[in-house]
Amino acid sequence: MVPQMFHAAPNPRRELPAAREPAGTDRAVRTAQPTGVPEAAPKPAPTAGRDAFFDNAKYLAIVLVAMGHAWEPLTDGSRAAEALYMAVYAFHMPAFIIISGYFSRSFDMRKDRLQRLVTGVAVPYILFEVAYTFFKRWADDTPDQPISLLDPWFLTWFLVALFIWRLTTPLWKIVRWPVPLALTIAVLASVSPEIGDDLDLQRVLQFLPFFVLGLCLRPEHFRMVRRRAVRIAAVPVFAATLVIAYWAAPRMTSAWFYHRDSAQELGTTWWAGAVMTLALFGCSLVLVACFYSWVPTRHRWFTVLGAGTLYGYLLHGFLAKGARFWGWFDHPWVHTPLGEIAVTVIAGAVVTALCTPPVRKVFRFAMEPTMAWAFRKDPVEAAGRRTAS
Repeated sequence: MVPQMFHAAPNPRRELPAAREPAGTDRAVRTAQPTGVPEAAPKPAPTAGRDAFFDNAKYLAIVLVAMGHAWEPLTDGSRAAEALYMAVYAFHMPAFIIISGYFSRSFDMRKDRLQRLVTGVAVPYILFEVAYTFFKRWADDTPDQPISLLDPWFLTWFLVALFIWRLTTPLWKIVRWPVPLALTIAVLASVSPEIGDDLDLQRVLQFLPFFVLGLCLRPEHFRMVRRRAVRIAAVPVFAATLVIAYWAAPRMTSAWFYHRDSAQELGTTWWAGAVMTLALFGCSLVLVACFYSWVPTRHRWFTVLGAGTLYGYLLHGFLAKGARFWGWFDHPWVHTPLGEIAVTVIAGAVVTALCTPPVRKVFRFAMEPTMAWAFRKDPVEAAGRRTAS
């Protein structure tokens, strides 16, 4: 430790609109604007209006997610793998969440947006939570594994978090200091073990500042981090991060980067939790800025895959967990330098394949169900259609 989606606009340096419909709304699908990983995808057809930068960022980040899951079983016996794991986990989810917040700026309680939130986030959560449970029963030989929608398993926590964050968007628009307030909530959560595991609320609250920050960002902020000076500065920053992570690997637990436990549950004092929350927030922001600075702004061969990151995110979880259940990492060769490289390449290739249009077509029923039958028709809209006909 969540966990849409086309061809980019030909001119990635154009100014983004000041207020764009968020993912999770019908209009957002019609305009085909990307919304950050783990969200429902529009139809996979070439569409003007997408910014290649965001699709590229989502694709590269989901590749890092898959690689991180592949490195996790290797961290016990490899200090280098642990260092890479910690460095990547410091920024890949914050990068996703900031983009999700950025494209949620226009979210309100309008009917079509709420419907899209249900079909694009809540329904995939329910379907995959159930699917993951049955998969674990079969692959891990645990027939008594319960189905619990209150206890997200593995990747589905992101969908729960996104649902809650999106619903609170109108609140963050009216408070005077949204980011400091969200950061205060995250700090308080990190020192409150009584919050418990229901709906993974620790993660929801501790990652909240990144979503709120995304709500506050504007197009010029993304242009700032894409300047040449920032790209150059990112080289020594990432190098220093790897050195620090290599030093820290045997000295601290990577569980801090999951944000799923309080400080007390990690065996330390409450004040250490407050300090670590603030410190990791600052470190993550720096690394996210460096990551964004290296993301291509023009259309690349993988840009279209940025539209399928929800698919890659949720589907690769079956292989990531299955590899552990079936003992694929028990072979000694996997833990050699060559084996670690091979595992990394395979993870990137698999998640790339899962983001492709054919896979999206097969699984669209679960990721983007229309479900018009489930919602009450708007009487004003229906009357307008009758009048027009």
